[in-house]
Amino acid sequence: MSSEDKEAQEDELLALASIYDEDEFKRAQSVQGGETRISVELPKNFTLFLSGNQTETLLNKFECTVCFLPPIVLNFEFPADYPSSSPPAFTLSSKWLSQTQLTALCKHLDNIWEENRGSVVLFAWIQFLKEEALTYLNITSPYEPKICGQEKEQRRTDKEEACYGATDGATAQEESLDARAVQDVESLSSLIREILDFDHAQQEKCFNSKMHACNICFSEKLGSECMYFLDCRHVYCKACLKDYFEIQIKDGQVHCLNCPEPQCPCVATPGQVKELVGEQLFARYDRLLLQSSLDLMSDVVYCPRPCCQTPVMQEPCCTMGICSNCNYAFCTVCKMTYHGVSPCKISSEKLMELRDEYLAADETTKRFLEQRYGKRVIEKALEEMESKEWLERNSKLCPSCGTPIEVSSGRE
Repeated sequence: MSSEDKEAQEDELLALASIYDEDEFKRAQSVQGGETRISVELPKNFTLFLSGNQTETLLNKFECTVCFLPPIVLNFEFPADYPSSSPPAFTLSSKWLSQTQLTALCKHLDNIWEENRGSVVLFAWIQFLKEEALTYLNITSPYEPKICGQEKEQRRTDKEEACYGATDGATAQEESLDARAVQDVESLSSLIREILDFDHAQQEKCFNSKMHACNICFSEKLGSECMYFLDCRHVYCKACLKDYFEIQIKDGQVHCLNCPEPQCPCVATPGQVKELVGEQLFARYDRLLLQSSLDLMSDVVYCPRPCCQTPVMQEPCCTMGICSNCNYAFCTVCKMTYHGVSPCKISSEKLMELRDEYLAADETTKRFLEQRYGKRVIEKALEEMESKEWLERNSKLCPSCGTPIEVSSGRE
């Protein structure tokens, strides 16, 4: 290695280390080389589209808009005579670019070297991949990634032939794939997960590094001290949201942890609530949220014993519930000890509610109520209502004892 080449290599590595942070560039320890992770610049509202026919496990179409895609990874090593004579040895890997697309990029990197032979070339390679890769590959939104011909020790199937084109051209295309091009992904399902996770992490990183105005206290704070609602993107500082969440949870309003912006329907996620409130309050929030969800389920009742209150699944066409916690067998209608086929014993308040429900019901519902509570119980409720109405029309209360007395022939 000439002193000029050695100096040029060292200067280039130092320059890359000063330009890019540790997440983007890592220098190799044992050789003159390293790894760069290049995030491609995406246009606004860039959409990924995955169709169900690419894999048996992906039954429906999948579509999402992302701001970031997992980086293209360039691993390189300098030969002794770089940059005077030879280019860097490299591999190019990606999760969302096919081996065919990566092969095209590898060839273009070779062309960039030929145009700049004798000079350092890594920065030009990185800038091309970052700023021009999409245009060079004619990738536009919506973009559908392909996973074809990459799996190791897998024979070419009809699915791969459909991806590559005609059968006659498949062998030639396989032979033309560059060994330096690696599509580093196991399946479409793992690709989806990695894309969404990376996009979320990068958006969080960008948010945390910028200043934002809290819409409650109107102070400017760093993003790491703020939180935004996922759907509406309204931003508030964590201190204000913490106070807001704690008040609502203490009042039992677990379904009211929505965005404080007037008329905004967006709701905080359980993860956001957990991040801000203490462990004890979050346990209360979690318990109340579960209870309110169970309350909306028609086949869930609660053990009527005050010391238990465990949720119990109600069996279809059966009015008996057995608590899994205390083994109490009860009627799911009247919440008393299970009484078999005998009618429920109903309180006077419940009797009035039943009477009103029965009078407003259609014939099918009336038959159902008669089967559940007993026809005689409902008749009794109706008789009591008629008696009460007759007394109101034809009597008045005794001024001494309050007993209803009948008005007779115009005399009191």
